[in-house]
Amino acid sequence: MYQQSIPQDLAFYMLYGASAMQSLIACIYLLFRQGNAFSTDVTPPVRLRRWTAAFFAGMTLSHLWYLPVASPVYNFDAIQSYLVGGLLDSLTVFPLAIIIMFVMLQDRKRPLWPVVLMVSPLCFGMAWCLLVHSAAPIQWLYLYIPLLGLGLIVYLVCEVRRYGRWLRDNFVDLEHKELWQSYLIMALILSLFGFYVFGLGVTCYEYVVQVFDIIVVGFLLWRIETLSDLSIQQSQSFTAEEEAAVDELLEGGELTSANYDAVGLLLQKRCIDTHLYLEHDLTLIQLAKLIGTNRSYLSQYFASQNTTYNAYINDLRIQHFMNLYRQAIADGRDFTALQLATDSGYRSYSTFSLAFKRQMGMSVSLWMKSQ
Repeated sequence: MYQQSIPQDLAFYMLYGASAMQSLIACIYLLFRQGNAFSTDVTPPVRLRRWTAAFFAGMTLSHLWYLPVASPVYNFDAIQSYLVGGLLDSLTVFPLAIIIMFVMLQDRKRPLWPVVLMVSPLCFGMAWCLLVHSAAPIQWLYLYIPLLGLGLIVYLVCEVRRYGRWLRDNFVDLEHKELWQSYLIMALILSLFGFYVFGLGVTCYEYVVQVFDIIVVGFLLWRIETLSDLSIQQSQSFTAEEEAAVDELLEGGELTSANYDAVGLLLQKRCIDTHLYLEHDLTLIQLAKLIGTNRSYLSQYFASQNTTYNAYINDLRIQHFMNLYRQAIADGRDFTALQLATDSGYRSYSTFSLAFKRQMGMSVSLWMKSQ
């Protein structure tokens, strides 16, 4: 079964080499290039870049330790070679792939020790197969691997949804911040992992694995480089003296009913009247400082209004757009919806269109016709 899955033609060796070279180049790029070749206005998280570079390095090394199986030059036992490769992958590539998906979520630093617990049975299973010189015990791992995959999927789906809620509570402009693409990354990596484990012996197995490698590396590199480092924007927090001053101003550490009107008045005078909501990348922390309150009070205020920070700012921007539209119609001026959206604080029309439909329950064009 193992020998039949190994192609012996030049096309495969070229594909194998191209896949290894791509992951190596991607690793070097993330480690040594300071700028961003994909999106010059985005600063990716350094920690995520380094973990991804380690993952790409692991993929490059994986091509090296499977070389005895892939190349006819070597005369190694295929089963033992696959077991050695599987053990090394369980120690490097698989845990690094999981860590990347953890680190991508920037709402908090998640502990990485659960990753060790998840992959330990794989490592011990592969090591035991090597000790007994048999692939028979690996059948038990086939029961564990689907459970691992299912548990990982459930956990990551819940965490990505939680991360989305955190984004909307703290940021207004979500370009280069959202992680819905993480579902696709997760699907790609888990599909590769599943086919890697269960597809051995299938026709064109090695070709499919290499093509999957190329797709995963390319897509993951693009996703990492187009994801903003949110710690930069979140770092603009209050000092202890500023927090104490605000607490004293608003009488204590909790937002009381008597202070709701005060926060609302601050928002009206220093955010709405000054059109502060038109500022790009205005975070909850920045808004709190600019209006003279703190993040905790402002979050409590929005929660009391059954809204989020993101929805609040988007509502102001959309109202601004509608006012600009009506004024342009009244003045008889030429305009485009894109121009008005840009003047309303949006960087992209697609983001504006999605926010408008979510807020108004209809598309921009339909609303304009109704006017």
